[in-house]
Amino acid sequence: MDLKNLESLSFFYPEIILSGTILLLIVVDLLVRSQRTLATIAVIGCVGSLLATFDLYSAQQGWLFHRMIILDNFSLFFKVFALVATILTVWMSLGSNEIRQVHQGEYYTLLLTCALGIFFMASSSNLLTAYLSLELVSLTSYVLTGFLPHNRRSSEAALKYLIYGGVASGTMIYGMSWIFGMTGSLDYAAIQSALAQQQVSKVTLFMAFIFILAGFGYKMVFVPFHMWSPDVYEGAPTPFTAFLSVASNAAGAAIMIRFFFPGVSRMVAGGDWAFVSGVEWPQVLLFVSMITMTVGNLCALNQRNLKRMLAYSGIAHAGYMLMGLAVLNNDGLQAVLFYVVVYLIMNLGAFLVVVMIANATGNEEIESYRGLAWRGAVLPAACLAVFLFSLTGLPPFAGFIGKFLLFAVVINQGGTFVILAVVAILNSVISLYYYAKIVKTMFLDTPDPGDKSLTIAANNFTLLIPLTALTIVLGLYFSPLVYYTSQSLRFFMK
Repeated sequence: MDLKNLESLSFFYPEIILSGTILLLIVVDLLVRSQRTLATIAVIGCVGSLLATFDLYSAQQGWLFHRMIILDNFSLFFKVFALVATILTVWMSLGSNEIRQVHQGEYYTLLLTCALGIFFMASSSNLLTAYLSLELVSLTSYVLTGFLPHNRRSSEAALKYLIYGGVASGTMIYGMSWIFGMTGSLDYAAIQSALAQQQVSKVTLFMAFIFILAGFGYKMVFVPFHMWSPDVYEGAPTPFTAFLSVASNAAGAAIMIRFFFPGVSRMVAGGDWAFVSGVEWPQVLLFVSMITMTVGNLCALNQRNLKRMLAYSGIAHAGYMLMGLAVLNNDGLQAVLFYVVVYLIMNLGAFLVVVMIANATGNEEIESYRGLAWRGAVLPAACLAVFLFSLTGLPPFAGFIGKFLLFAVVINQGGTFVILAVVAILNSVISLYYYAKIVKTMFLDTPDPGDKSLTIAANNFTLLIPLTALTIVLGLYFSPLVYYTSQSLRFFMK
């Protein structure tokens, strides 16, 4: 299926509904100042877009808008992911004292616009669309990072994010220009065909891929493109930090998989992918994966701010996800998609507890969690312990299944990939130290006489309890999610 502009609109309803919601929020914000009204409109729009996305699973796969974007199960998976993450973030924002200080209409408008950008990142079938969609996500993220008024930390984080993003974006588009020069096309299918037929310089092609990887890596947050992450996580409004922690990794993985697998590689028997011959791409990803998880975990060890610690934790988890990309087969990609979903649940849950405790104490330092379980917050403390142990990869939680799938895929490859698996296991052991340290602080440390009892708003538990339950349930009964992720690897390839 290769549709023109007007014909493509029949398969574009999720984006149309989300865009209409964004415009509606701008208008309603001029008339209404109620946070709950604006949040309700945002959630209804996301739910409508989600239903339209599910309806497209029965549609024929193919190209839309003159081959600019693509409709297949892979793009639909990340649309569902982006919408679920947005709905949960809006829900979290309703209970955040930080968000009450900002302009609600603008906040929800930018948040939904960022989700729309993720839509296009996952469905891009052209380098131009990929670049524009990544910039749409980046520009809205810069603004939302610096959205807290009269907050120097927030403004500083936004400025750093902008500078790092500009450099990564320029590097990426430079690499794209090399690809265009070698193949004469921006279309992924045409690029793949040209690389298969022409004798291009492998060194030049490798350098172009490295430049492009810089832009994708900046979104996925792996070393050495990670330096913006800790400051941005610490300075941004916590609900948006939660969204960024899961959506940025997922969007980076989506655009990277779309380009480096169906875009550049070709499918061979048994679910394996053959990369461009002469370019040792798996070894590059293997090395970057090991460095990323190691740097992330080691830097997290001595952090005193919980948001900053979760930022370095996110870098480490990006390294784990890269393991699935390095093996160049569908089992690895499926493990990445599974891990993206469970990471969404457990990391959003952890940030929700951060929001709840920050509302009560006005503090995000780990010291403020001292004796938390005995200061009137035993349920948030227990839920945070579940999320942290799941992030470590301990059974019987969802994070254990996610890491098990990734490790199993890598070990099955044998050879040098066994070294990667060993490094990943050692890093999981290292991560247990700083995750368990927070659990120790909450349950075993004695509160100081000056530490007051906390009062937690009951409405936050309506989201916290389901996220905790899902973290446990998916660690015990995960076959439906495994099946869904396997079906999401149906790429459209001519």
